[in-house]
Amino acid sequence: MKLAFIGIGNVGFAIANNLQRKGHKIIIAHNDLKNETVQKALQKNTAFTVQKMQEAIHNATVIFLATPFSVSKEILETLHFKGKILVDCTNPVGKGISHGLNSKISGAEKIQEWASDAKVVKAFTIYGFENLINSNFPNYNINPVMMIAGNDLISKKQVSKLCEDLGFQALDTGTLDLALHLEHLTLLWVKMVRRDGHHPNFTWAYLEK
Repeated sequence: MKLAFIGIGNVGFAIANNLQRKGHKIIIAHNDLKNETVQKALQKNTAFTVQKMQEAIHNATVIFLATPFSVSKEILETLHFKGKILVDCTNPVGKGISHGLNSKISGAEKIQEWASDAKVVKAFTIYGFENLINSNFPNYNINPVMMIAGNDLISKKQVSKLCEDLGFQALDTGTLDLALHLEHLTLLWVKMVRRDGHHPNFTWAYLEK
């Protein structure tokens, strides 16, 4: 599958690098082909290609948004998705590691507003990038869970397959408004690790009786 990445920093590269190893074709979507972050990603994985944003969206089956949330509106309102899947990997983090939208609405719902012709699925946000680099926990007989949310069932099934490619158990939590609670789960992880010094190599699991 051809996958385009808008944003190829720590989170974007970790996802893209592992999906490329699983046989997917990765396109970095950036209008400045000589951008420093883009060049670093190309040096680390020479199988990546780079195209201007709209071209990359046109050529990809699924698009990942892995930019800082603060620049998302400016980027998305210039682009056309024509019904394609847009995976929202962003988190609106505010001052003091608070919810950047005051918990009134999820960042994913704002992403959907700014990319109104995309099918937005929230995914790959409840952990730091360390667990996207390596999702393997060999001491356990289950895979870590990756919770997702979105309004389109077919799109979520497609994203779930990509979650599984990365070694996660995909869990569809429901419609896109539930992304607000996933963003709070992210804040819990970030406060534990980035603020309070807990090691980053832990994830959540989904257990059923």
